[in-house]
Amino acid sequence: MLYTPLFADRTHAGEELARVIHDVLTQQTVDSKVKPVPIVYALPRGGVPVAAPIARLLGCPLTIIVAKKISHPENPELAIGAVTTSGNVLWTDQKLFRSKHDVQWREVALNKAINQAKSVEEQLISACPQVNAEGATLILVDDGIATGMTIAVAATAIKALSPAAVWLCTPVAPQKLLPWLNQWGDRTIVLETPEPFRSVSNFYAQFPQVDTSEVLVYLHQQKTMGGIDLCE
Repeated sequence: MLYTPLFADRTHAGEELARVIHDVLTQQTVDSKVKPVPIVYALPRGGVPVAAPIARLLGCPLTIIVAKKISHPENPELAIGAVTTSGNVLWTDQKLFRSKHDVQWREVALNKAINQAKSVEEQLISACPQVNAEGATLILVDDGIATGMTIAVAATAIKALSPAAVWLCTPVAPQKLLPWLNQWGDRTIVLETPEPFRSVSNFYAQFPQVDTSEVLVYLHQQKTMGGIDLCE
């Protein structure tokens, strides 16, 4: 099936998403007379180029929260869950783990995913600002949502930081997934909900792999632009 791209690339998608988020935050300020303090949390690596224009428009810090899918040991493409570096875990189906053998391979898969997540975090964390999430509006961003597992477990992790709210924000996600996504945050912002939905990459004209050096550039740029002051 041929798909018509909805976005030129991640930066274009981020710019579109930034305008919507900015408008919602502005309206929230009008309604409550209290200006929200936003912090943008990106899911690396692909979420960072999308999140960068959002943090830039809002003039706020850009940081990361790393979540990795837990792959089935016998089928690496099959996601059986997701985990963050802090150990938050979300499983797709608890019925998978009925026998002792199941529990053993589940632990192997979990530990592998945690190690992968920690490796990514170690490469990027030095470029992230020190932020205080308590009482802030945390804007959690990825370049697209297919199953929702990684953004859901990431939302669980940052909720523990005592924010005022957690928003799940992405350019594209399946329409049928929205009711499930809503339970993980205080607000969900999705620009496009095309059906049928098979792969996030189908909806971008350009969707290359994002490497570590590129992510570091985005993080350093926003860190030096002064957005960090909002949370110090």
